[in-house]
Amino acid sequence: MTDVVQIELQADAVAGKWGKALLTPTANGFQIHFNTKDAQRSVQKAARSLDNLGLAQVQLTGDNWTAELQWAFYQGFCNAKKQGGVLFNNDAAKTQLEQLAQCFSWAKRLINQTPDELYPEQLAKQAAAFITEIAAEGTVSSHILLDEQLLEQGWNGLHAVGRGSARKPAMLVLDYNPTGQASTPVSAALVGKGITFDSGGYSIKATESMLTMKCDMGGAATVTAALALAILQGLNKRVQLILCCAENLISSNAYKLGDIITYKNGITVEIVNTDAEGRLVLADGLMCAAQSGAGLIIDAATLTGAAMTAVGAEYNALFALDKALAQKALTYAEQVQEPTWQLPLELWHQQQCPSAYADTANSRPVKGGGAGGASNAAGFLSRFVPDEGKGWLHFDLAAAFNNNNNAYWAAGATGQGIRTISATLLGEA
Repeated sequence: MTDVVQIELQADAVAGKWGKALLTPTANGFQIHFNTKDAQRSVQKAARSLDNLGLAQVQLTGDNWTAELQWAFYQGFCNAKKQGGVLFNNDAAKTQLEQLAQCFSWAKRLINQTPDELYPEQLAKQAAAFITEIAAEGTVSSHILLDEQLLEQGWNGLHAVGRGSARKPAMLVLDYNPTGQASTPVSAALVGKGITFDSGGYSIKATESMLTMKCDMGGAATVTAALALAILQGLNKRVQLILCCAENLISSNAYKLGDIITYKNGITVEIVNTDAEGRLVLADGLMCAAQSGAGLIIDAATLTGAAMTAVGAEYNALFALDKALAQKALTYAEQVQEPTWQLPLELWHQQQCPSAYADTANSRPVKGGGAGGASNAAGFLSRFVPDEGKGWLHFDLAAAFNNNNNAYWAAGATGQGIRTISATLLGEA
């Protein structure tokens, strides 16, 4: 049996005599000397140090553990090989923390899974199974559209991106309806980018950029886990979950530069970069969400390197034409301690990727999509949402994955964005 190591907290006023030491040993484990001015980051950093010692299981004990400090410890202690091992302090927040851990660990395991194991249909099936397991019996129904079925329904963008792979594209459409009434309107729809591997297609990525592209389904995992968390926390509204799943590979049947996709709403899109594929699949997902009549539509995607350049790897980027809704989402993000920053988006961003052959191109034919690339991608997506973007939020998940270990995070998925989207869903649906 593995020994459980006890972890206590000591505020900096008490721990000052230890200098800059993050932690010191005690009779039963360790005490963390945290900085009250930057409490969560200092605790998360200490947790990373404890994980690096090879500890398998720890018990958080003592009087100084708030719910957010316990969660910061969990985020720092877990790694791609170990999503558990933290026994939370026995207080009123324990159940909530265990719910968070359940949803985050599922999303992280999925994002960290190899692309050989997790292909488009498998992603759709695992997401449906997780929500069905979480929700009350009889409240979930779902179907998966595969390959040619996508064309039959008019989902031409998703099919184009995924047709180059032998493992065909898939769209999951899941309905969570706790009311049991078929006539109940859909309050919200969540849309996730589920690119299970992104080679870049004919606009092929360099090896160092392609290595971590198993994470490109992070948006799908994030919105699925956010719905699960909201259900666990009492969501009583009808919500639709739409995942757009594909592998972006090179083959004789893959989509090519210069191709033109005609979408279900009649918009034509010239392909000037096959590595700007996320927006192509999300366009179908957003139109599917609009068909539900939902008043709130939230999409999430590991969409652009430009967002990471703008906000770094600690923040997610938020885009919205609905400025009042964006402010509410930022408030929710602050409440759950997930750094999020709003980047520019106006209707004129729809015109930032012009084409001589179609209504728009899917990017600009320059590296990274050129200046304002993340806003231009959001502008592309805004063509596919109803009511000029009223009720729509787009999260570009710059903080969803770390390529390498650092002082605060292990390499791999972080789960950042799950709590924000879940809180927004509970507050606005």
